Amino acid sequence: MKTDDTRMKHAPFWTVFFSLISLVWIFPVVLVLINSFKQKAYISRNPFLIPSGKSFVGIENYTRGIERTNFIASFGWTLFITVGAVALILICTSMCAWWIVRVNNRTAKTLYTLFLLNMIIPFQMIMFPLSKIANSLKLNTPWGMWVLYLRFGAGLSVFMFTGVIKGIPSEIEEAAMIDGASVTRTFLAIVMPMMKPSIVSVAILQTMWIWNDFLLPYLTLDLRKYKTISIAVQYLKGGYGSVDMGAMMACLVLAIVPIIIFYLLCQKHIIAGVTAGAVKG
Repeated sequence: MKTDDTRMKHAPFWTVFFSLISLVWIFPVVLVLINSFKQKAYISRNPFLIPSGKSFVGIENYTRGIERTNFIASFGWTLFITVGAVALILICTSMCAWWIVRVNNRTAKTLYTLFLLNMIIPFQMIMFPLSKIANSLKLNTPWGMWVLYLRFGAGLSVFMFTGVIKGIPSEIEEAAMIDGASVTRTFLAIVMPMMKPSIVSVAILQTMWIWNDFLLPYLTLDLRKYKTISIAVQYLKGGYGSVDMGAMMACLVLAIVPIIIFYLLCQKHIIAGVTAGAVKG
């Protein structure tokens, strides 16, 4: 009882403390949103003031940013790359993790170790050979990017999925196979639904990474034909270091909004997964 009373006394302090920390994280996003409605001169002069009067330009920055960056096409290619790459990562790595856990022989353990090493090797060490290989194999296209992102996203995904699958009783799968279910149907109808919270968690992590990624598309994509949002925004820079800050802020807002919506829609699944794991434990 004393422990519970102590926790209740400290609860208001921790609430205020973490609320202040959350404001620190939210503040840059709010700052970008505010400045997306200002004239360029006022963004540099008074970046923290609310737009009003002469500084307020309405949606002028948004229209100019969309026109100068060909934002609609860039948004489409970014969405195409992100959805395809995340889907490929989820399907391939979840099946691979299931095989590693259920087979559990020397080959499976070696493969699992290689996936872990995949997370250790920094991207900077292989980015130039990767760019040359991507060009040689004609992977410098949006659909070729799916394969490249699978290579980089497989390590973390397999690591997370193997931990989840180890907690799924194998007797459930054996019962399904005894009833006549094939290996594919057992995985799709039995295993994957039980992995739903972890699949959503991995999907959110991979989506946020791929959607916002700049370096890999910049090094591998044929920029004469395809540009992602992060690359298109860079074209708002003019000569002699000049930058159209208003249009850039507007494009950044348009790029952030889909990710925020996606996270809010999937948040309940993450909470459900954490709660289920706590009850099982």
